[in-house]
Amino acid sequence: MSTAAKQPADQPVATASDRTEASAQLVPATVAGMPPTAQLFWAVVESTGVLVRGFGAASATRLGVGIYQVVFAHDVSQSAFVGTIGLTGSIGSSPSGEIAVVGRAGVPNGVFVQTFTSAGAAADRSFHLTIAS
Repeated sequence: MSTAAKQPADQPVATASDRTEASAQLVPATVAGMPPTAQLFWAVVESTGVLVRGFGAASATRLGVGIYQVVFAHDVSQSAFVGTIGLTGSIGSSPSGEIAVVGRAGVPNGVFVQTFTSAGAAADRSFHLTIAS
């Protein structure tokens, strides 16, 4: 049985550049699979894919309409992901929508994010992402 991760059908393949950039920002995990200290990481990302602010967040990239990759400085492959649609500022009203978050295939310190309209159509939405690791 192969130990290579199977590429999910709904995620674009991580490019060599994606993997190289993410690897350069990775802090090794312990033997138990947890980072050196368990903690929370977070990111606030603009609908264009720009990382506005975060803690432990290294980069964010828009991969397509409503499709994003957020890279953290730690391996988050065994973590819990929580995402919500939201503005990047502290005031205003966010457009309605939905969000799905899951680990990024092939990038152990990455999270794959999809955003949608309330009707379920792919749409660019700014969002907040929290990782419990």
